[in-house]
Amino acid sequence: MKRNLNYQSDNSTLYLIATPIGNLEDITLRALKILKEVSKIYAEDTRVSVKLLNHYEIKKPLISFHEHNSSMKIQNVLSDLESGLNIGLVSDAGMPLVSDPGFDLVQKVLDAGFNVVSLPGANALLPALTMSGIKTHPFTFYGFLDSKTTKRNLELEEIKYRKETLIFYEAIHRIKQTLQSMFEIFGDRKFCIAREITKSYEEIIRGNLSEYDDLPDLKGELVVILEGYLEKQEKSELSIVEQVDYFVSTGLKKTEAMKRVAQMTGLPKNQIYTEYLNSKIDKE
Repeated sequence: MKRNLNYQSDNSTLYLIATPIGNLEDITLRALKILKEVSKIYAEDTRVSVKLLNHYEIKKPLISFHEHNSSMKIQNVLSDLESGLNIGLVSDAGMPLVSDPGFDLVQKVLDAGFNVVSLPGANALLPALTMSGIKTHPFTFYGFLDSKTTKRNLELEEIKYRKETLIFYEAIHRIKQTLQSMFEIFGDRKFCIAREITKSYEEIIRGNLSEYDDLPDLKGELVVILEGYLEKQEKSELSIVEQVDYFVSTGLKKTEAMKRVAQMTGLPKNQIYTEYLNSKIDKE
């Protein structure tokens, strides 16, 4: 076990700084203070971040740090920290590391014994959730689904029976296909799309997944909020044993298959286990 008092340590610090997701006024006073105090700022896209810095008249060395060069730049950050410099990390918008690069960097910085301080601030998922009209707690933030339909559908199958509200980020050109996949796998559930949050064209679209084909062409950044699984008994023409065998044939382990059937039918897991085990014994 390791304990570290971030604000009472003399070690150099990597600051994870949340930045506005649209409206440049959505930045904390503390974030501005730290941006002015750090020696260097590593940014996902310097062309984006320089607009924020210029807006607040902050002049600091700005260095690119993105998914394609992060492995090379991590050592640079560690060298900066070893030299006694405090460093800032920002993404294009919102909180660093949330569907953005930086996780590997944080691990390396912590392993090296330096401080990591995260500044709270703007993000897209929480405003979208609270505006959605869908249950706000509990929720699971999934982030981006796979871009390929087959893999995306497998991911959705894995979370089909999650009861909490589900939150996704999605690319604008895939949104209709993603809603279609959700409808085919989850059935008809309530959903909400929050588009261009904090910007002048902010829009909230609410509906049911069955209406996916009615969705017009959209522009901008999207957050998708989806109603969780509503527990109910689902009738099937297959026996309990046949249902378990079906999920096993799809690649699930027997225990996971039994859990899935329990979720679908509302039957106790021990009842399914006993019935399945007895059926196999009878056949021996």
